[in-house]
Amino acid sequence: MQERSRNTGRAAAGNDRSLNEPAAASGCISLIGMPGSGKTTLGRALAAALSWAFVDTDHLLESWYGLPLEALRNRLGKEGFLKAEEDALVSLDVARCIVATGGSVIYSPAAMKRLKNIGEIVYLQADLETITARVAQNPERGLVMAPGQTIEGLYRERIPIYERYADMTLRTDECSLESCLTRLKDWMHAKQTALCRD
Repeated sequence: MQERSRNTGRAAAGNDRSLNEPAAASGCISLIGMPGSGKTTLGRALAAALSWAFVDTDHLLESWYGLPLEALRNRLGKEGFLKAEEDALVSLDVARCIVATGGSVIYSPAAMKRLKNIGEIVYLQADLETITARVAQNPERGLVMAPGQTIEGLYRERIPIYERYADMTLRTDECSLESCLTRLKDWMHAKQTALCRD
């Protein structure tokens, strides 16, 4: 995955933006959070609502290696998987895009720096009970965990890191998909309005 220069493309995309369209100041919204927090579901819906592109970085890894996520994690091991994830993120070159990340992306300062560079970061938060139930429905998610670590341990380990990187936190277990979309679009409008005032 080679990084390409696309400054001209970004400028053109910014010039073509509809005046009625909510937008992040630098063009992208990246969603972080635990597996089961709703990153893919909400990301697809938000991208469709904005007529933006949608990228799921877990799917990027699956397509790059030609393996399901769980098989890739098993083949590479924890550290190898985290390195592969970092490599995919630091080379990400997108604009006007909703990016749904893997839950473990926060372990890479380089990957998080890249996400900050391309736009705003939204932490999708849900309580432990909700996350545990959702993960149980899809055990092939490819959770990156230390040997013997529980979902609760992973949850408590990650929360402060998600919070540290977040420009906005949205509780997805407390609102419907439509309500979450409305809150996100309102927040994006407010960010854009503040930018215009500056």
